Amino acid sequence: MSIITAESRVTLHFELSLEDGQIVDSNFTKAPASFVFGDSSLLPAFESALLGMSVGQEATYVMAPENAFGVHNESNVQRISRSQFSIDLEEGMVVSFADVSKNELPGVIAEIGEKEVLVDFNHPLAGRSLTFRVEIVAVEEAS
Repeated sequence: MSIITAESRVTLHFELSLEDGQIVDSNFTKAPASFVFGDSSLLPAFESALLGMSVGQEATYVMAPENAFGVHNESNVQRISRSQFSIDLEEGMVVSFADVSKNELPGVIAEIGEKEVLVDFNHPLAGRSLTFRVEIVAVEEAS
């Protein structure tokens, strides 16, 4: 029986949910997903939780924010002059910005003031504990 190692290609069903049970992402009703261990498809803590599991095995893990999408960082919340926006803004909408290296950086409109807009550049799941449920469908040696 194949068990998951750092040299595995893994096919699995997964589900991510919040503390209140709200499902963020799931493929249990769809085709399973495949990834090669270490290819950055999964966050490192999610990958390491799978080590030693085998085909047919199911498990549920609670991932603390530091092992998931990070803790909420106040320095990632920026005030930007409202005059910088040429679109109609709504709280909660995601706006794409360019960083100094011209990389796309999504930000969530957190608050709209008369002169300034509060934009949160933290990952939307930062600061949240997540429940990671998996069912291992196949394990192969990655070539």
